Amino acid sequence: MSDGILPEQRLIFAMDVPDAGQARSLANELGDSVKFYKLGLELLMGGGYFELLDWLVAQDKQVFVDLKFFDVPATVAAAVRRLHSRGITFTTVHGNQSIMEAAADAKGDVKILGVTVLTSLDRGDLDDLGFSCNVEDLVLSRARRALEAGCDGVVSSGLEAARLREFIDQRLLVVTPGIRPVDNRPVDDQKRVVSVEQAFANGADYIVIGRPIRDADDPRDAAESIQESIARIFAA
Repeated sequence: MSDGILPEQRLIFAMDVPDAGQARSLANELGDSVKFYKLGLELLMGGGYFELLDWLVAQDKQVFVDLKFFDVPATVAAAVRRLHSRGITFTTVHGNQSIMEAAADAKGDVKILGVTVLTSLDRGDLDDLGFSCNVEDLVLSRARRALEAGCDGVVSSGLEAARLREFIDQRLLVVTPGIRPVDNRPVDDQKRVVSVEQAFANGADYIVIGRPIRDADDPRDAAESIQESIARIFAA
């Protein structure tokens, strides 16, 4: 599934800022150090979401619409169809088999990623949600269901990526959030994290990074440093 991905496209920057104006300013600051942007719920609620999306596409950037659609299947399908022909690369769906099937049937030119288990959740959180299996088993189960439903890939922690490659092989793209420097992990809401190197070694196709770039003293320098790491990995 990962054939044809350029190294510089494998870094997806999570544009987690309050509004489209700040997003444009940050994108201009990052320049050509970032080729791929993830736009999530915070930006949607801040207004100007689709104008920002169109502006990024016009700048020859790839865009990941991360809204984790979860609703009755017909509504999810209708929402996915509204993304057609906008130059979007990925969108996410978070639900059961019928929801994922509806999204996949309606995808058009947009690739559908099934969310497995959020990287902000751990074993204790799954207990709280009523899941009796461990995190890895749940990720594998949801990945199999995503494949059967016709999704193009999954969102999964790098901790489970190796098992995904073992059991799902290369039939699904693996997009991995929760990336942190291994020796300097900040205290935040991400619980299941890996380093850039570990994520790709375990089989990720793309990594999603937000705060380590956004909150750096020099965001462009931080992004360029990560891109250099990725280039070394794929040159080996």
